[in-house]
Order: sequence, then structure tokens, then C-alpha cells
Amino acid sequence: MTNEAADLYEVMSTLRAVRRLRTDPIPDDVLERVLQAACWAPTGGNKQPWRVIVVKDPEKKQGLQDIYEPEWAAYRTKFLANLPSGPDKDLAQWRRIADAGDYLSTHIHEAPAVLLFCANPASMALTDANLDRPGIVGGGSVYPAVQNAMLACVAEGLGCTLTTLHCVREPEVKTLLGIPDDWWTAAMIPIGYPVGKGHGPISRRPPTKMASVDTFDQPWPR
Repeated sequence: MTNEAADLYEVMSTLRAVRRLRTDPIPDDVLERVLQAACWAPTGGNKQPWRVIVVKDPEKKQGLQDIYEPEWAAYRTKFLANLPSGPDKDLAQWRRIADAGDYLSTHIHEAPAVLLFCANPASMALTDANLDRPGIVGGGSVYPAVQNAMLACVAEGLGCTLTTLHCVREPEVKTLLGIPDDWWTAAMIPIGYPVGKGHGPISRRPPTKMASVDTFDQPWPR
């Protein structure tokens, strides 16, 4: 494995939600590299039907926080109520996640930048539009750019986390940021240098749990 490949795997395996961010400004050249990484992402027909607004204005960041904070409070209540019963030590991690979410919800305005990704469905290859289920294919032309930007944040030493709770009140977000009617919001990512250690080891299910061979029920071998 080359050093470059090893670095890539290291970045992917340490991208975790970082919700406690310092107020230190992010240099423009660093932001430019994060945005360039997003632009390299693949999209259907290479149409790049997404845009990202880099929100730096204090009043607009406060506006996003005012929209987000009550939605997080409602989500947090349901989140904690639905935790499985078990020893306190098993639940402590989830409570720490909730506490970090509380911090983010009241400090979005202090993040040096918030990336707000938008998408135009008219430019997407929505090949599942006529199926009798919610469409998901369009996300394939937006979220790779979101992921690229977040991986670049790891490489640049920036903390970040992806949230979509702002979508509950999308009309207000669109008014605040001047987003056209025919564009939808997809992801909000506060970014900044982390208060603590930032990114690090993550816990995810392995290929033996997530992958199969040839058919859905033929497990990937160990």
C-alpha cells in the first residue's frame, strides 16, 4: 500500500462527528481546498447539480442556530427516549453524543464557517422517480460532494459534522440565505478547528455485517 493510499484510509477511518469547535478563523486557502475537494466528487451525467454556501456572516450563522436549536431539542428528547435499556456504562456514550449535540445547537453561531449544501432536482438524473417509494438516487449527485468536503476537513485538521435537521424548516433557511425556490437544501456542516482531539477512531459495522456476495442474503465471508 502506498503512503498516499494509507493516508486516504487513515482519513476515512477517523472521520467522526466533531461538534465542539473553536472560534479561530479558517484561512481562505484552507477553505478553498475543502471546496475543491467537494468539486471533485462524481455526479450523475457530470452535471454537478449542487451548490454550497459558505456561511461566515455572524447574523446569518445566528439565524441558522435559531432555526436549528429548537429542532435539535425536539430530536434529542426522542433520541434519549428511544435508547435501549442496559447498563449505565453502555448508555453513557449515547448521553455524551446528546451532550455534544446540545453544545453544537447553542454554538453554531460561533463556528467560523457553516457549509450549507443545496441541490437542484431539475438537473439530476432521477432514475427512481417513477418507483412506488421515496426517491433516493438524487442524493448520489450531492452527498459524494458532502463526503469529499468532510474528508478534506479531516486532512486539514478541521472538525466537522453533518446535520439535516435544518430541513424541517427549509423555507426559513432558504429565505435567510437567499436560496432560489427551485433549489433544495441537503446538508448543513459547521466546520472549525476542534476544541479537543477532534477526529479519531470510529465504531462501525464491518463488511461481514454490511456486505453480501451475489445475493442479498449471501454474507461476505470473514
